[in-house]
Amino acid sequence: MQYWEPGTHYDLGSVVEYNGHRYRIIQSHNSQSDWTPDVTPALWGRMQDGDHNEGHHNEGHQAQQHHEKHHDAPRHETQQPQVEVHHEEREKHWYDIDDHRKKELEIGGGLLAGAALLAGGYAAFKAHEKNEEEQKAQTWALSNWIREAEARTAQFYEYGPRGPATWVLSKEKQIPANAILVGREHSWNLFICRAFYEGGIQVGKASNAFKHGAVVGYKHEEIHLGVYEVLVGDMNGLRWVDWTGRLDLSQLGHRPVEGGRERDGTPLYIAEAPYNDAVHPGKASEKLDGAYIPYDSTEKKVESYRVLCYA
Repeated sequence: MQYWEPGTHYDLGSVVEYNGHRYRIIQSHNSQSDWTPDVTPALWGRMQDGDHNEGHHNEGHQAQQHHEKHHDAPRHETQQPQVEVHHEEREKHWYDIDDHRKKELEIGGGLLAGAALLAGGYAAFKAHEKNEEEQKAQTWALSNWIREAEARTAQFYEYGPRGPATWVLSKEKQIPANAILVGREHSWNLFICRAFYEGGIQVGKASNAFKHGAVVGYKHEEIHLGVYEVLVGDMNGLRWVDWTGRLDLSQLGHRPVEGGRERDGTPLYIAEAPYNDAVHPGKASEKLDGAYIPYDSTEKKVESYRVLCYA
């Protein structure tokens, strides 16, 4: 029997034992001391005791397990999601879901992916500034983003890119192959990334030189995140378009690559901007008065920049 250990890479199909119970992996990952199987249901699914026979249980014990499996199923402690959440429902804001359904989602797994990330230290929002319902709304949005990102990434690795630009889920300092290089700062490369923060998907920069791999800017703060998406692409199908000041899509002349969105739904586009002897990835939109890049614990506005567009 393989026992769960921190600092170990677990692939799909792995089965481990932890605190007397067996768990089957749901999502491949590198284990951490605070991501134990019993508190990360988005990563591990607890197996019922009757799911295996080690050959040393007597018949009476097996019969008891069989009885528990079939008659006590509604009460057994499973950590696998039990509530099916449809795509249309994931498009809704938490406040648009009725109270009865919210309870089902809380109990049955609709919030688990986000809760697992939060348990692992993901800084999705400032919890001390939000009441319980606001925290649930943020966790719901985080869960939806990570599940969509996982689906996009799985499709990419199985079928390849569907266009010149694809978002690929990454963790910590793992930069995927063919990530779009924007520039170099000192001795490290800067790539385009995006990540969930405060109800939106913020655009920033990634590098294996950063503390957790990714940095995004939000309200003049630099946010370090260890779970994020990196833009992978083919520059033969893309181009950088020069721009100054507030972005005007009607005058841009090309279709920009959408990077993310603000909490209110405002689209964010991918920018590259020169600052302090380097070119940095950042964001631009029709509501911002320039490109904004995360830099030196804050955000820097750059008046003249370039926008990533489809060729």
